[in-house]
This record gives sequence, structure tokens and C-alpha cells, in this order.
Amino acid sequence: MHKSGLTELEAIIAVARRGSFRAAAHELGMSPTALSNAVAALEKRLDVRLFNRTTRSVSLTEAGDRFIARIVPAVSEIHQAVENINAHRNTPAGRLRINSFALAARVVLEPVILEYMRRYPDMKVEIVTEGRFVDIVAEGFDGGFRLAEEVPRDMIAVPAGPEMCFAIVGAPSYFTARERPKIPDDLLKHECIRSRLGSGAIYHWDFRYKDTIRSIDVPGQLCLDEGELLLRAARAGAGLANLPLWLVEDDIRTGRLIRVLEEWSPSYSRLAFYYPSRKNISAGLRAFVSLLREIETKSRYDKP
Repeated sequence: MHKSGLTELEAIIAVARRGSFRAAAHELGMSPTALSNAVAALEKRLDVRLFNRTTRSVSLTEAGDRFIARIVPAVSEIHQAVENINAHRNTPAGRLRINSFALAARVVLEPVILEYMRRYPDMKVEIVTEGRFVDIVAEGFDGGFRLAEEVPRDMIAVPAGPEMCFAIVGAPSYFTARERPKIPDDLLKHECIRSRLGSGAIYHWDFRYKDTIRSIDVPGQLCLDEGELLLRAARAGAGLANLPLWLVEDDIRTGRLIRVLEEWSPSYSRLAFYYPSRKNISAGLRAFVSLLREIETKSRYDKP
């Protein structure tokens, strides 16, 4: 099939899946105008309207729905054939789309993403950061980074990055009229900056001291879903925040933030890269997973 013809079919499939020309264009790495022209060209050649378009929505026509049902398996077969050829190359080529929350992307950018691009110069990597948890299959992603405990059970998860220790911090200005909490239950009398997980659930603050484990749904007026916002709010004295230690180490050292409840060692968490459980994955994704496993093995042996 001519490349332009395949592009038109991929455009049709993406618009049908996303229900939006703009979202589909973003997924395919095209401009909305180019995508719209590709769809229009195919409709003209077929002499049939595939989509009902309004200013607010895009939906398949009856003919479009039947057309999509026939071409999706065929296009999938074409992509698989290309991947089978790609597997015989010395290095993979193509594009890898990854969904992640912002803090995770910062953690893996240099040690993983940039190393992957150095090893595989024919691969293009696109990372989309957002707090909400998305269906990576439906949204056209190859995989995603989330906290290990958030990864859906039907996905394959690979550890990514070091264990993260969390710290409870507040600005000096916050403590001018408040006593510092001595035990986790004291937090119930404090103003805390709550955070929302990608799944939509409110994050409960977990603590461990010897054999005692506590999980607290802390009170607070402000709820955020992005680490940098939590950090800025804590610096401004808006309340206590529970953040990865690596993110606040400089603030603690310089006195911009004060760490409390350190002896309770807020629980460790781990990042994971996850991807759909299927037999035939792309050569680019296979190489990415292999790199993650290599880094994980090396980190274990490097530990003192």
C-alpha cells in the first residue's frame, strides 16, 4: 500500500478512536489541518462521508462504522508485518509514545529516555505528561510510567528508577503559629496539602515506625495533582506536603522547608513502566523494556 494511503487509514482510525480531529492529530504527530485533509481526501476518493462533524463533536456515520470495522484488523496486520521486518534490523526504528505523570518523567528522563535515544537513534520518543490515569491502549500509547501500586493488573509492569522515600515538609512561616507534629495522628490538627493520584483517588499518607503502620487521610483545603504545584504551595506556607525526598532535599538543606515526622519514615514507593500484555510487541518497545531491565539489574549489583 502506498504510504499516503496507509496514512489516510491511520488517520480515520485515530479520529474514530479519539472522537476528535485535534486529539487524533496529536496522537499521530500531524497537524490538525494535515489530518483533516487526509480524511477528506479518502472520503472524496471513496465518494462517501465517513464522519458526522459538528463544532462540538465528531462521530462515525453508518458507512464509516462499517468501514472502520473492516480496516482496523487489516491495518493492524500491516503494522505487524512491518514490525516483523523491523525485528531483523540491527536497531529498531519508529516511534514510542509514553504516558506519564510529570514527576515520573523527570525521574526517568536522563537515565532512561535519553540513554534509549542514544542507543537507538532511529527511534523517536514522545512523552505526554498528565496527572489523570489514562487507558494507554485506547489513547494510542505504547506504555506508561506510574507508581507500581497504580498499575492495572492486566498490564505487564517493569520496575523503573530507584525506590522513593517521601518526606513531610512545611515552610518556616507555616510553623510560626503551629507546633510541629510529633506523631502521624497530630496531622489531623494540621492544614495539609492533599494530593490526587492518577486514578482519581485521594492519596493517603502512609507511615511506619518499628512495627507500627499508619495510613491517614489527612485534612486540608487544597488538593493538587502535580508535584511541582505541591512543592510551590508548601514553600508558600499553605500547609504540610508529602513529597519525594529527592524533590525537597535542597529546600530542607537551605531551610526553605522543614522536615517533620522523619522517624516515622513515610513509606517507600516505586515507579513502574507498564505496557499491554500481548505476544507481539514492537521492536522499539521491546528494546525499551530491555533497557529498563538492564538498568534495574545494574542498580541491584551496584548497591553496597
